[in-house]
Amino acid sequence: MRFADFRPGLALKAGPRTVDAEEIVGFASRYDPQWFHIDPQRAAAGRWEGLIASGWHTCAISMGLAVDAILKDSESFGSPGVESLKWLEPLRPGDSVMLLVEVLESRRSASGRTGIVRWRWDLKNQKGTVVLSMIATSLFDLGSATVREYPP
Repeated sequence: MRFADFRPGLALKAGPRTVDAEEIVGFASRYDPQWFHIDPQRAAAGRWEGLIASGWHTCAISMGLAVDAILKDSESFGSPGVESLKWLEPLRPGDSVMLLVEVLESRRSASGRTGIVRWRWDLKNQKGTVVLSMIATSLFDLGSATVREYPP
């Protein structure tokens, strides 16, 4: 999508994508090696009653879905950050997730060279339960070779 396509209220979908235990353990072993992400036997006896994905893995899955369905071939060049991030339910092996995106705000910077999109991302599992919810801002290059003007 191009920046010009983003309007407040626009709703987009990406996915589905299924996650398995091997992927959960692999990601967590490298980036978040807590026992409830990497030890299926111990996790089965724990608070979550089974293996769960790292929240950071859940974020990475959301980003991958957004790039594939929305940001690929756009003018996107980065983000100044995330306003809100919540992991509302665990992501478990066998879950199939879909990313639902709503554009909250879309505007140009004062210079007109940067597009700014503020949007909500909700990652839902196959039951329709939100496992991740975040509000983020993305930046889009609208014509300059080098953009260094955030915040505008």
